[in-house]
Amino acid sequence: MFFCIPRWVAVVACLFFFISCALCASQGLEGRVKRSSPLKQSLTYIWPLPAEFSSGEETLSVDPRLSLTVDGNGGGSAIIGAAFERYKGIVFKNGGKFSSLLRKLREKISVYDVSKLKITVHSANVELQLGVDESYTLIVPKAGEVTIEANTVYGALRGLETFSQLCTFDYTTKTVKIHNAPYSIKDKPRFAYRGLLVDTSRHYLPVDVMKQIIESMSYAKLNVLHWHIIDEQSFPLEVPTYPNLWKGSYTKWERYTVEDAYEIVNFAKMRGINVMAEVDVPGHAESWGAGYPELWPSPSCREPLDVSKKFTFDVIQGLLTDLRKIFPFELFHLGGDEVNTDCWSKTSHVKKWLQDHNMTTKDAYQYFVLEAQKIAISQKWTPVNWEETFNTFPSKLHPETVVHNWLGAGVCPKAVAKGFKCIFSNQGVWYLDHLDVPWYVVYNAEPLEGIRDASQQKLVLGGEVCMWGETADASNVLQTIWPRAAAAAERLWSPRGPTSKSVNTTALHRLQNFRCILNRRGVPAAPVTNFYARTAPTGPGSCYEQ
Repeated sequence: MFFCIPRWVAVVACLFFFISCALCASQGLEGRVKRSSPLKQSLTYIWPLPAEFSSGEETLSVDPRLSLTVDGNGGGSAIIGAAFERYKGIVFKNGGKFSSLLRKLREKISVYDVSKLKITVHSANVELQLGVDESYTLIVPKAGEVTIEANTVYGALRGLETFSQLCTFDYTTKTVKIHNAPYSIKDKPRFAYRGLLVDTSRHYLPVDVMKQIIESMSYAKLNVLHWHIIDEQSFPLEVPTYPNLWKGSYTKWERYTVEDAYEIVNFAKMRGINVMAEVDVPGHAESWGAGYPELWPSPSCREPLDVSKKFTFDVIQGLLTDLRKIFPFELFHLGGDEVNTDCWSKTSHVKKWLQDHNMTTKDAYQYFVLEAQKIAISQKWTPVNWEETFNTFPSKLHPETVVHNWLGAGVCPKAVAKGFKCIFSNQGVWYLDHLDVPWYVVYNAEPLEGIRDASQQKLVLGGEVCMWGETADASNVLQTIWPRAAAAAERLWSPRGPTSKSVNTTALHRLQNFRCILNRRGVPAAPVTNFYARTAPTGPGSCYEQ
């Protein structure tokens, strides 16, 4: 006597057999991989490192059907819903690479340790400004529901990023795992301002590239995009009140419409990133005169802008009024750096104006900066200026001025001693266009260097790395930014103590891992250890060892 087995039962049995074999084989394979892996089991591979955390020794599987439940006044925000779907796509990116039949079978026979994520957000306020609460608590238990709790949606975003970094894809079992569970993480940023400057004047960056930069910033928990939109080389931004200004763009195809700017700002907000615009005056402004030549002191003297004409300040007023409708962030950058005033003294009508007003060219520089500050303040912006303004006339600056350091060390200590707020961007360590500055120099920089008084330390808002665009465009900007920007990001987010020892044996391995995370997420981050930033690998090798 014999029994006839239905074909579908045989198929299911075979699939079950193959899956079981794969699962069994993976246990031995995992052991071999661990011995050859450059990842060190003693390190916690979260970047930037959380303020407080503990971990265990368990390995958990994560359900590809991971569900979200929300709680609190802000849990239902569209920002949370969109972020969950975004991160689910990142975590389970590899999940659709096997047949639908096999996937369905696996879902039926598998029991996952983690199948639910609960996000609690206490505040319904989604306003994004400097100092918004980005703290969060993330709990990954041995089994059951993972929880993220935050006061604001932006804290929840940071928690989701951390959760995503805990999840790794196991290529043998084709499942997502969380190693070293359970986790208890209480996290918050060290500094409120953690920025990246992007220069779109020296080379135009398309909107999609700007979005890629913003997306990559969120992975490192940076929270301010300093958009250096215009400079002497080009004026790519539409200004409705003065529509000829963008005649200063390189071509009519390398421009940002008002709608483009709105799109960039809103895209950034959904990721917890403010956009601080910069209009650099009175220097670095030659491109303004392509549309309005009267802004030039003369055809042979094209910058600084003409300090003697009311029209110059009318244009600045109209420009800032238009930009206020686009950029809600409380800070606005007015530049003020590298102003060579010789041209003013050599132009007859400007020279006469100086004489009539009993001004030297230095006085006129001060006058121009202070007038621009008044206009920005009238638009309810807090003015930010490069350090030359502070170095030249500190007692005249508006008391709310934020001094932006760039020339070298020692400026922030002087600025906060006089009661000004400061942003740290020392060019020797945090200028990304300086390709010979290695990752560990970026990492070891300290925004509070030379400031011991606690009340003065609070005046240092944070810092930013600067991606000046003379030699960077859409072809190489991301690999120039990353991974060195991540080194600064951890300095700005994580407590100084745990991240200041043995950087070559601790931070290096974690940064190499983060660089590989960026690569897997589509960010073309360059090797960490190459002497010149953004250069390609010199030969074969693992992502984790470059």
